[in-house]
Amino acid sequence: MLGISAAAVAGCATGGAPQAVPATRKVSANDKLNIACVGVGGQGYADLRSVMHENIVAMCDVDAESATRAYALEALAAVPKYNDYRVMLDKQKDIDAVVVSIPDHMHTFVATSAMQLGKHVYVQKPMAHSVAEAHKLAATARQYKVVTQMGNQGHSGTGVWRLCDMIASGIIGPVREVQCWTNRPTWPQGLDRPADTPPVPATLNWDVWLGAAPERPYHPAYLPHKWRGWWDFGCCAMGDMGCHILDPPYTSLKLGAPARISAETSGVNNETGPLWSIITFEFPARGDMPPVKLTWSDGGKMPPRPGGLAPDFRLGDNDGGSLLIGEKGAITVGTYGNGPKFLSAEQQAQWDAMARNDREVSEHHRNWIAACKGEATAISNFDYAAPFTEVVLLGNVSMRANGPVEWDTASKRITNLADANRFIDPPYRTGWTLG
Repeated sequence: MLGISAAAVAGCATGGAPQAVPATRKVSANDKLNIACVGVGGQGYADLRSVMHENIVAMCDVDAESATRAYALEALAAVPKYNDYRVMLDKQKDIDAVVVSIPDHMHTFVATSAMQLGKHVYVQKPMAHSVAEAHKLAATARQYKVVTQMGNQGHSGTGVWRLCDMIASGIIGPVREVQCWTNRPTWPQGLDRPADTPPVPATLNWDVWLGAAPERPYHPAYLPHKWRGWWDFGCCAMGDMGCHILDPPYTSLKLGAPARISAETSGVNNETGPLWSIITFEFPARGDMPPVKLTWSDGGKMPPRPGGLAPDFRLGDNDGGSLLIGEKGAITVGTYGNGPKFLSAEQQAQWDAMARNDREVSEHHRNWIAACKGEATAISNFDYAAPFTEVVLLGNVSMRANGPVEWDTASKRITNLADANRFIDPPYRTGWTLG
């Protein structure tokens, strides 16, 4: 029998070491966690609704207009509301855990402030805005012994772990090539900085929204949502969807860190990401697993469709997907690890005939909450998420570097283009430091 538990331990990257629950406030499985949500518009609203079965004790959003729907929830009418996370954390001592669903450039600051107070954190993907930040967050989580989770919810799905078993079965043989693609960006990119300076809306705390990013005046070109395409605030298509789409191959093939990353793009400026990119990651051999070349395509670019497929055979899903190509066959999987399937009908039948035990999983937020209560291990905790985020964000670095990047993961340095290391740990605006 090929069991998912065996594959998860022996054949896949897992969620890292269990994270100890701090001694600040013990919350049993039958108690409700006191949760504060930072960022409650857009994805933040979805995250808020996903944890409302616990006890929401605070909400914070720098943009009152974006927060309108959340603030109008009758069940949360009496919950205190803030427009500065620092004030919230200073004032409210009853918070056990914080959900962070804000632009990428402030993930590390909010999460660090919360963890230093002994709060557990759930941080939307990508967990950080830079490679250095990702590893600083993981170190802080270990130091303060808090439970963490990155919001790549597909990692809690059955599909990723089924893919692990499919690879471990050996049906498609050793995998040397992976193709990944997305329909992003769905927001503007390839832009220069706006020249005009419209007034800041009365509903927006611009200084706190800007946070640690370099000083610049407000402009509606940045928000809501459009910040993803601006280097100072977001991580473009790769940061938005790479944490989902790269996760199944990264996990099932135990990819680790790449040795070399190169990029082809429509053209990159210092303000926003390109209209499209094709990024190639070269991963070295891992034990008895061969080297892997993984190619990422976005902005309308797509990998070539394998020959011999029926016209109605679907690769991935509407948002994108992956194709893992082995010596004897191939497997495709959806954006969030959903629906892994063999391209060959004969290999699919062989797999379907196998006895197996699919891994039982819980919804991503509920897994984190159970971990906060000492009942589980957070499946995408920062010990797992930081090295994975390193891979994702190196894709962005390769777009901005002047040529292919050779990466030394031990030192966290680019070895062939010294100047490109400025993208690994960029500076912050005056007055903003990580304590």
